[in-house]
Amino acid sequence: MGSGQLVTVFGAYGHTGRFVVAELAARGFVPVLSGRNVRTLEEMARDHGQEARVASVEDPASLDRALAGTAAVINCAGPFASTTGPVVEAALRTGIPYLDVAAELEANLDTFARYRERARNAKAVIVPAMAFFGGLGDLLTTTAMGDWTEADEAHIAYALSDWHPTSGTRLSGAVSRERRGAHRLRYSGGQWERRTDAAPTLEWTFPEPMGSRPVIGEFTMADVVTVPQHLSIPEVTTYMSAEAARDVAAPHTPAPTAADERGRSNQTFLVDVVVRSGGAERRATASGQDIYAVTAPLVTEALERVLTGRTRTVGVASAGEIFDALDFLNALDPHITLDLHPRKQNA
Repeated sequence: MGSGQLVTVFGAYGHTGRFVVAELAARGFVPVLSGRNVRTLEEMARDHGQEARVASVEDPASLDRALAGTAAVINCAGPFASTTGPVVEAALRTGIPYLDVAAELEANLDTFARYRERARNAKAVIVPAMAFFGGLGDLLTTTAMGDWTEADEAHIAYALSDWHPTSGTRLSGAVSRERRGAHRLRYSGGQWERRTDAAPTLEWTFPEPMGSRPVIGEFTMADVVTVPQHLSIPEVTTYMSAEAARDVAAPHTPAPTAADERGRSNQTFLVDVVVRSGGAERRATASGQDIYAVTAPLVTEALERVLTGRTRTVGVASAGEIFDALDFLNALDPHITLDLHPRKQNA
């Protein structure tokens, strides 16, 4: 457990940040609340008896103060295109690990491109996208791969009962769309493609009892960034249940609301990963409740493993690269239900 170690949570008062703060405290860490909104930060700190350190990405000295004396920093503040670089730089200056919950493709790509060599040379640890999108799919794909050293293709399909986006999700999406313009991104043949055609609508057969559901194909999420960073798979595709895709795109879909004592919404999810190599197919699935809430145990488990040395590499690393993927997923019980389904590919 955390043994009283201080951990800075930048963006602590956001929807996901609040879940992360609660999970850290439950596991024995001492969250240090940080962000730029003075009033909200101080109210949260007073309500929970925690320390607040106001900081802004425009003020490097304030970030240094926010991280001073802490064991690590978790960045929960979007849009990550604006916050990732400054907070990573502060972590490198302070000499502490950096983790984030970014689901922005461009921000994730930037982190790997800008910091991989520098972080490795400094023996620093930077774990981007350690969240529902990015981290969970990467861990499932790595687990499905098992002893395979390469595969032909990986497919990661998301079935969400609904998707009520937070204000942070909407803001991050707007920033990504602005950076991407009229294009969408696809990873094929071992490289990124910028496409202008519409993403296809397909049918995906999820494990029973869910069965066949319409999905938006090439609904490219953070997993498509994290997986190819360490797994030899030239085709990586993510899919989103059509209903959830419509929800998140609609301008008037309400934000998530608490449905239990832990603050989770009643949203359910199933992540279905299929990896194929030659004529063989391996499958791993995870199910649970509330994609925002489950990010908290994901990133907190990652933090604990980093701080206790249960890691496999240094530098900028995907979840499945730096951690023992199957052991990590098993540690998430009871937050997720894990199933492995190796089988032969249909002819």
